[in-house]
Amino acid sequence: MPVDANTPTLLITVTGRERTGLRRALFAEVARHDAVILDIEQLIVRGSMTLTFLLTDLDADAEAHLTGRFKELCEKIGLQVHAEHGTGDLHRVDPARAIVTVLGDPLRASHVARVTGVFTALGVHANHIRRLSTQPTTIQFYVSGSDVSALRPALAKVAAEAGFDVSVSPAGLRRFGRRLVVMDVDSTLIRDEVIELLAAHAGREREVAAVTLRAMCGELDFAASLHERVRALAGLPESVIGEVSARLRLTPGASTLVRTLHALGDTVALVSGGFTEVVEPLAAQLGITRVYANRLEIADGVLTGRVLGHVVDRAAKAAALRELAAEEGLPLERTVAIGDGANDLDMLAIAGLGIAFNAKPAVRAAAATALNVPNLDAVLSLLDISRDEIQASEREAASPV
Repeated sequence: MPVDANTPTLLITVTGRERTGLRRALFAEVARHDAVILDIEQLIVRGSMTLTFLLTDLDADAEAHLTGRFKELCEKIGLQVHAEHGTGDLHRVDPARAIVTVLGDPLRASHVARVTGVFTALGVHANHIRRLSTQPTTIQFYVSGSDVSALRPALAKVAAEAGFDVSVSPAGLRRFGRRLVVMDVDSTLIRDEVIELLAAHAGREREVAAVTLRAMCGELDFAASLHERVRALAGLPESVIGEVSARLRLTPGASTLVRTLHALGDTVALVSGGFTEVVEPLAAQLGITRVYANRLEIADGVLTGRVLGHVVDRAAKAAALRELAAEEGLPLERTVAIGDGANDLDMLAIAGLGIAFNAKPAVRAAAATALNVPNLDAVLSLLDISRDEIQASEREAASPV
């Protein structure tokens, strides 16, 4: 039914504690008057409900009778009703052009105030707001307006200043469909730096860790620093690789992230500056089949202190993402890259969504999106997947067929 600015409409708002059967009774009353429904919105927070109806095609007598009946029904069970007569669909807004996801642990009112302050400054309107998860608290704003393109840098600045995380992604059909998700391994998928664990067996963990830190902060060329650190492993027996692999600790939420992505039909790949001897068994445990990493040279059961072939460095990671996307038949807009170090920056930059996860300061500053929470599955919130949906998927997977 076409509705213009002069079409008579009735907006009814019901508030109070959620009640089973309430909607059936209210809709039955609307049906009795054969009203046309233009819009329905419901929100429940901690059992407190707000339910709105926008109706039309009612004459004055029908409006009065319907409003009276709603009040009678709701007063019996302790709910409040407000009716507002008007014309047109005054709540119609432009389609959302972007989705702003805000995360905090905790998420404070001051954080949301900073976000909405940016909206106001840029002439951006929040059309819809919803919560995705509670750990961390994650709120999504579906926004439209005059300057959505400027949101990402403006919000990144206030988020860094105030200590919360924010992501801006396109709205619309582009956000749906299969994805390629490429992850770094050390200090991203796992909490450890493998080369430092290996170096501990040679008694050189501290000096190797210092070089690793400088490389991840972008102070050293990654390839040169890797060769330097691997030389410290010369003479170690090959068996130390298995010992180190047994000690690796997955980042909290890593398994949930990978399982959920696989359940959605997404492709997950690992692109690591570490070593295939460690990364491939780890990938196999998680059901990941695509791995790019360096290979240690081993002779007569002993590490030689050298790396075979070309080093998987910053440029190689970006090239791997491009190659994987082409093999999967996906545009770069359908790719997600996750990493923490300077050698991840190129792949973070070319991915449709590049996420700096608990990253070094220089990486956080350069990346479009940063997550500074302990759980890796918080990435799913940035992909428009709610905590409830994740938990439901987990329950279904655990249930017997």
